[in-house]
Amino acid sequence: MNSWSSRLTLLVYASGTLLVTSYAIWNYLMGAYGRILLPALLTLLLGGALFLRSINRNDYRLCAYLTLISCYLLVAIELPGLGDSSRLWLGLPPVLTLLLLSLGSALLLNLMMAPIWLILINQESLLLDNALHYLALVSVAALPYWLRRQREMLLSAADTLDKQCDALSQTALTEHLHAEVERARTMQRPLTVLIIHLPQLEMADEQFGSTLLHSLLERICHTVHSGSRYHDRLGRHQTQLFWLLLPDTGEAGALIVRERLLHALGREVFAETGAIQSRIRACHLQPGEDGTHFEQRLLASGLKLMEPRP
Repeated sequence: MNSWSSRLTLLVYASGTLLVTSYAIWNYLMGAYGRILLPALLTLLLGGALFLRSINRNDYRLCAYLTLISCYLLVAIELPGLGDSSRLWLGLPPVLTLLLLSLGSALLLNLMMAPIWLILINQESLLLDNALHYLALVSVAALPYWLRRQREMLLSAADTLDKQCDALSQTALTEHLHAEVERARTMQRPLTVLIIHLPQLEMADEQFGSTLLHSLLERICHTVHSGSRYHDRLGRHQTQLFWLLLPDTGEAGALIVRERLLHALGREVFAETGAIQSRIRACHLQPGEDGTHFEQRLLASGLKLMEPRP
């Protein structure tokens, strides 16, 4: 998806450069030599933006502003002489701004530029109509981006997985814990939570970057899922701390799972950090204990587990 978006962005920049170049050539063929200089200079500016975008995908702000400057200058020069077709070209700057900038920045810039475009049109009798036309165009053009942002926010709120690995997020993990506690109390079944401390995660991120951190998290989650049952739930409570919910599991079963995970994680070796180091502690639900008290005990056990060894 990111690769496709980057190619589409490059295509937009290339199309804009080609369009301005064609406009300069058209002026030359029509004999309007006095109007060639600006589109020729803007062609160089857009070409520079295209070149920067192609070699450095992260430098998108500079490329976006170079493109907007080119568009604004061209429209500002041509708009006063367009006559009745000025309304059509009036829509180019706000739409391009919404395409290249974030929604908030684009709306703010469009509102700031509105008086300039309305003055350049030079139609005092239709000033109110042009202003309403401009505001309506900005509102309609911004609507898809606002809807997409709302959809992303809803999906983010409904997403139960951690952003970096295949484990439940902290919020989802807490919800699952309270649900399992209520289930265990109602059905009078045992419940155990394995607290897994992985001290190498912070060191891997600080010393080797996000690539190694992602590889470690992926291998850890895969190893834990491989050694667990289908209905067991792995969640990431903190950066280095995971909880593994084990429904219908007593002390003996939790001990077996703990030893199996310790050996399985210890067999996973990375060149940068060596074997995966883990500290695992089992915490069992006590008779009559509610979810809030059990969660507090898990937090306290996790803090003790993360304390450095003497």
